[in-house]
Formats: sequence, C-alpha cells, structure tokens
Amino acid sequence: MSRIGLAAGLLLLACAAVAGCGRAPAGQVTLRLWGLGREGEVVKELAADFERENPGIKVDVQQIPWSAAHEKLLTAHVGHSTPDLAQLGNTWIAEFAALQALEPLDTLIATATDARRDLFFGGIWDTNVLDGTTYGIPWYVDTRVLFYRKDLLARAGYTKMPEDWAGWRAAMVAVRKSLGGGKRTAIFLPANEWTQPVVLGMQAGSPLLKDHDTRGAFSEPEFRRAFDFYLSIFRAGLAPALGNQEMSNLYQEFARGSFAMYITGPWNLGEFRSRLPDSLQSAWATAPLPGPDGAASGVSTAGGSSLVIFRNSRHKAEAFRLVEFLSRPTSQARFFHLTGDLPARREAWQDSALVADPNAQAFRIQLERVRPTPLVPEWEAIATRLQEKAEAAIRGVLPADSALAQLDRDVNTMLEKRRWILARSAR
Repeated sequence: MSRIGLAAGLLLLACAAVAGCGRAPAGQVTLRLWGLGREGEVVKELAADFERENPGIKVDVQQIPWSAAHEKLLTAHVGHSTPDLAQLGNTWIAEFAALQALEPLDTLIATATDARRDLFFGGIWDTNVLDGTTYGIPWYVDTRVLFYRKDLLARAGYTKMPEDWAGWRAAMVAVRKSLGGGKRTAIFLPANEWTQPVVLGMQAGSPLLKDHDTRGAFSEPEFRRAFDFYLSIFRAGLAPALGNQEMSNLYQEFARGSFAMYITGPWNLGEFRSRLPDSLQSAWATAPLPGPDGAASGVSTAGGSSLVIFRNSRHKAEAFRLVEFLSRPTSQARFFHLTGDLPARREAWQDSALVADPNAQAFRIQLERVRPTPLVPEWEAIATRLQEKAEAAIRGVLPADSALAQLDRDVNTMLEKRRWILARSAR
C-alpha cells in the first residue's frame, strides 16, 4: 500500500472513531441564521457566546448584503430553503407574513423571559404585529430626530429647540435671518425623501391609509394640513429645494452654516463626530421632533430590524432561544458597542455610554413617541410614489391638491388586490 493510501485508510479509521468525520455530534442542532450587512458580520461574535452557553446548538451565520437580501429571501421562500431565523427590516415584515413565510411567535412569547412586549419600545414592537399576531422581535431600532447647530440657534435667540410647529417655524425664520439669507437656509429637507412628509402627516393625525389600509388617505384634512406645513417651509425659503444628490457634501455644508437643522437617523451620530471639525463638536446637538401641538404630538417613524423565525424551520424552539439570547440587555448593549445600532430593549439604554451621551438620549426620548408606517406589503412602493409627488409639489411642477389627488389615485390602484382579498374573505 502506498503512503497516500495508508494515510487515507488511517484517516477513515480516525473519522469512524469520533462518530463520523464532518458530521455534527449526535443530538446537536444546527441553526441557520441570515444576518444583513454589517450586522450579519457582528452577530457571529454574539452567536459564539450563545454556543458556549448552549453546547448542544451550533449557529451557522450567513452574512448577506442589504442590496441582495430581499431577493434572496424571496427566492429562498419560493424554493423552500429559508433559514431557521433571520434579520428582517421592519418594513418587510408585512410582506413575508402575507406570504406565510414567518412563524407566529405569540405562543413562544407567552413563556418568554427576554422577548416580551413590555420590555421593548411599544411603537417599535408594533411594527411586528399584524392583525393581532406577532411575527418578529425587535433587534435594533431606528427613528428620526433633529440634528441642529446649537450656536446658530443661540445666535437667533433660542437656547433650545421649540417643541411645537409654530415655535419651530418661527425659529427657522429667525435662524435664516441671522444667517443673512441668500443661499443659507434654516433646514435641509431632502426633496427626494419620503420620510419627512410621512412623519409630519403622522404627527397631524393622518393614518396615511384608510378603510382597513385599502385606500390612500393623503387628500384627507390631516395629511393635507401636514403637507401644507411642509411645503410652506420651501416656499418661504427656509429650506432649499434640493435632493440628496444635489447637496455636494452635507457635512461640509452643515459645518459652513449653509443650514442649521437636519432631520436624520442614528447612523449620523457617528458621522457627525467623525466628519465635523473639532471646533464644532460642542456646537451641534439633537432634539426630539417638534409636534403640531407640542412634544407629545411629535411622533416619528418606527424603524430598524427584527429577528424572525421561518415556518419551514425544524428547530423553532432552539431558534427562539437564540432570539431571547440576542434580546438580553447585555447582548443588546454589546451589539450597540460593536455596531452603533441603538438597542430595541429599554433596559439596555442603561449602558453607561448611552446614558452619558446627550445626543443619543434624544433618540431615547423619541423612541417613546414612534409609530409604524402602514403594515402592508405595498408600503415601500407607496412611499416611493409619495416621494415623487411631494418632490413635484416642492419644485412647483404640481399644485398640492393635484399632487395629493394623484397620489391617492395611484395608491388606490396599488391596493386594488388587497381590497379584492378582503372582500372575498368577508363573504
């Protein structure tokens, strides 16, 4: 026998002696977890801790780019090859629940220690609940607040951000005047984003969709009030009619004082710290969004990602055990330190780094006042159409009435199948 043959024979014997070379130990469960983007890379560290605590469970993490995730998840569902659990953007929950791809979690939640609604921000939790059934557990959160130049606000005579629309608009007028007008404006509201008009609409009490989410409500008085307020900021020259791609360098322009306010999310906490000069690090701050009638009405969007379990999983109990592990305050705090993503669980906000950061605390306050956008699979398409009609109104291409009427018409067409399904189910 050649040396190669002898070596191969010895390897086969060795494999047999350890109960199957390359096979999992008897009784071991392997969980397949799909994580998206940077979070998919970082969760591997937390999964290793889970494995040490649960020696009978191995976690196989696959990282997927955000740009490919939606199509890959749909393909996996059609091909009956979904993982046991995955990270899912909150706006995708309704779509995958409608496809019956997700496992309802209420039975598991009923006996949970670390995955109960009362432990999380209520508005964020609600992004996972459709028709009374819970399909996901919030993992990290995202919302919008005001980033602003404290020094420019002070120059205009304000020591803090006003809490209602009237005071906020008055502050914008004062800031623009103190800046000397011209190309310098009070706030940058990107004309090619849907988030700002949606937030203002929700603040004004608009449901955005009506008749059990089967028709648009954008021509209704509540959204029209918000839309008029939104457009008035552009018409008064308080915001430039520019999209994101037309702002050469947002951080440089903020530093130059080209604008003093900007509505954005938690990812910009790190960006402002790294991109603004040292001389301005004490000159900027964050604040919860003003509301039409004061702070209590200053709601914002409920976003982020959740952890879901797929119906095809053969290890649902073990998968939920991992979800609970990732929902612990210690796990959420560690995840924040690794990624900068804000914790979904309230208790994790006691972490010293978050407590000591006043700019993060504005998000903590705002998270108590968030609302989900309509939980329908068509929402992302609706939001895109809203952005298009809003931008047309901002640039004077369409009157406000026409923009909202066309938006409702388009949305009603998008939701035609939903009306048909609900009508059949009511028979």
